[in-house]
This record gives sequence, C-alpha cells and structure tokens, in this order.
Amino acid sequence: MTEPAAWLILLPLLWASAAFLAGPGRGARLAIAAQALQLVLSMVVARNVRGGSALHAAGGWPAPLGIELVIDGLAATMLLLTQVIVLPLVIYARSYFAVHPEGSRGFWPLAGFLVAAMNALFLSADIFNLYVTLELLGLAAVGLVASGGGAAALAAALRYLFVTLAASGAYLLGVALVYGAYGTVSLRLLAPLLAQGPADAAVLGAGLMVAGLLFKTALFPFHGWLPPAHGGAPAPVSALLSALVVKATFYLLLRLWTSAGAPLASAPAGLVLGLLGAAAIGWGSVMALRQQRLKMLVAYSTVAQVGYLFMVFPLLAGAGPDASRAASGAIVLQAVAHGLAKAAMFAAAGAVAVSAGHDVVARLGGLAAQRPVTLFAFGLAGVTLIGLPPSAGFLSKWLLIERALAAGLWPLAAVILAGGLLTAAYVFKVLRHAFGHAAPGVAYQRLPRTLEWPALWLALASMALGLYASPLLDLAGLR
Repeated sequence: MTEPAAWLILLPLLWASAAFLAGPGRGARLAIAAQALQLVLSMVVARNVRGGSALHAAGGWPAPLGIELVIDGLAATMLLLTQVIVLPLVIYARSYFAVHPEGSRGFWPLAGFLVAAMNALFLSADIFNLYVTLELLGLAAVGLVASGGGAAALAAALRYLFVTLAASGAYLLGVALVYGAYGTVSLRLLAPLLAQGPADAAVLGAGLMVAGLLFKTALFPFHGWLPPAHGGAPAPVSALLSALVVKATFYLLLRLWTSAGAPLASAPAGLVLGLLGAAAIGWGSVMALRQQRLKMLVAYSTVAQVGYLFMVFPLLAGAGPDASRAASGAIVLQAVAHGLAKAAMFAAAGAVAVSAGHDVVARLGGLAAQRPVTLFAFGLAGVTLIGLPPSAGFLSKWLLIERALAAGLWPLAAVILAGGLLTAAYVFKVLRHAFGHAAPGVAYQRLPRTLEWPALWLALASMALGLYASPLLDLAGLR
C-alpha cells in the first residue's frame, strides 16, 4: 500500500529534474502528464487507506534510527487535494506563461520540487523530517515568488525568505529541545511519552514549533509577508501558494496538536489561537475591501480565510472524542473548500489580468459581457468563500457553527457569520464593477480555453463537494 505513496514523492522530483535539465521555460507537457499520473496514484492511496492507516519504514529501518512514513485518512485527503488542484493549475500555467514567458524560466522545476516537498510533508511521521520538508517547501515557494522578476517580486521573495528561514529556525530549535528531553523525534513514540506529562523543555520546544508554524501559515499578526508575495507573484504561483502551501503548514499544526499535543492542546492555547483567527478574519477582510488591484484583494482574502482554520482549536481543547472528530471534520472540509476556491479565484484573477491588460478593480467594466466564463468561475469561488449553499464552504461553516454552539462558544459562531458578510462585501465589490459598462475604447483580449476553464473546473469542484462531502469525511476518518 505504501508504494504508490512513495511515488508521489519520487515522481515530481523526477519531472522537476527533467524540466531543469531541459532548460528555462521547458517541461510543461511532462509536468502535465506526470501530474495526471500523480492524481491517479493519490486516488489509489485514498482507496487503499479506507479509514485505516499504514506505517512504512524507509529502507527497512524503523524509528528511532530510520525515517517512517505514515499514511492515514488525513494524509490521504491532503495528498488527493494537492493533486486535484495542481493538475488544472499546470494546464493553466502552460497557457499563462505563453503570454508572460518572463515568469516561466524557473517555474516548472520549482513547481515539481514544491509538490514533492508537500507530498513528503503529508507523509512524514517524525518532527525532524517534517522540518526538512518544511524547509524544502519554503525554499521552493520563495523561488517561485521570485520567478516573476521585477523589483517588487524580488523584494517580496526576499521578505518571504527571511520569514521562512526565521520560522524554520524556531521550529528546528523546538525539535532539538523535544529530542533532548525524550531522545526521539518520532510522533508515534513521542505521543505516549508526552501523555505521561510533558517536560519543561518539551513545553518550550512545542511553543517554538507553534510560533514557527504560525509565521509560515501567515496567521494574523504574522501575515505581513503574504499579501506582497501572493499578490505580486505570477498567477499560477499565487494559486499554488494560497491554495496549498499555507494549508500544508496548517496541516502540520493540526497533526501535532492531535497526535502529540500534550504540551499544546490546552484550553488557554486553543483560545489564543481562536482569538488570532478571529482577528485575521476581521483584519484580512477589511484590508481586502480596501484594495484597488484584484490580485491584492484575493491575497488579503487569504489572510482572512486562514483565520477560519484556527477556529477549530478552541473546539478541540478539552473536547471528547466525538466532539473532536466532528470539529476536525468541519475544519478539514473548510481547508479543502478554501483550497479549491482560492486556486480558482487566483486563476480567474490571472486570466482577467491577461485579457484586460491590468487588474484594477474599478476598470473592469464590461468584464461580464466579454469574459463570462472567467467571471462565473470567480463568482462561484466567491460563493464558497462566503459560505453560501450549496458550496462546500457553506457546509464547513455550518458544521463549525454547530460545534461552536454545542460547546457554548457563541462568539465564535458570531465571528464566522460576520466573516461571511465581510467576504460577500469584497466579492460583490468586484462583481459590481464587472457587470458595469465598459469605458469607451476598452477591449478585452480573447483567451485560450486552457486559460479560462481550469478556474471553472476548480470552482465547480468546490460546489460539488458541498453536495457530496460524505466520501471526503469518510476518507479522513472524521465522520
């Protein structure tokens, strides 16, 4: 059962290396073919898991000497989400870089290395190997941000690099403290040791690891690097970063909390994370409303939407097994819904910029008549982010509100509802201008189908998930 999962790490490394050897801007067809195969492999992994789990010792060496890979429902869910999003995005990227070749020089090898690092992170079973995959993921992401060229992109990439190195350093120091206290980095071996009562060094180490992950996830107020990085990168890069990279670091935080969370999983810590999530929803939404450029609006929307993910921690602290499972199911569904919708929204924003020659929101009059497919994809993604039925965003927010009310945390439910209204405000700001009349002399360029339809596929997937979410929750083992 572990062989397909291992190929999910090896295959993107192979096509990334081949793209690098092929030269700048080459490797698109190979990436698309390999990514289609990776999607099939992730489906095989998901089918084989069936609510269970498997442990694979790389090279036959078990922990603590060797590297263990774990495959369970949550890991299989994130692997499947990654391949489902990356495949339409690499199809989209091929057409996008045909128009903007200046951003394609390093895209294909870096995208392959990023996917390999992300898949390895989801399968890792020890906190040091998680550090290694985090570092590889961060460096690939920084390279992708810089690939757009220009002073603004390089400045954003440099800021991102400083943040990711500092955050990784904090995480690694935490790993060293935990290893010094217990002599192992395996999550499987750490869990029973921590359950007996964490050592002071483990508590400090866990705090450092969480701090590093909060910076990498761009939770308010540690979000300053995200808007210029996501808003200034080429559209395919923005979609990858917003839809998947921030989810990978959140996945790691959730994994640590639930599998080895004795130093972390306390009510005060959960409340602090929930308050930061609420602040992110408010601040990110207000800043998105104030943006004049479409991509910056979508980037600040990511700051806000990340806040919803942290609403789960007050619900997990001190909750029983059934309540924890229900809350985790709601937040996994929210992460998947946001990943699909945000990839669609950034892809649509990139297509708008190519067609119009700019992405100034106030100058998008006539877009609805000229580019209806692109605007429809953007609107469907907005429906998911707002949380309107029948989208997956509606279902996840409904489940979160239900759990919050059951736990007596009605302010949390109020924040989720208020966040939906703020999201509607900045989504409808775009739609209002798009349905207006075009200014005299404004003309939108025709777009190839592969620059419009991938965004629509992703947006439709987020809607379909809202109608048929049971298989996903069953796969994750959270229903």
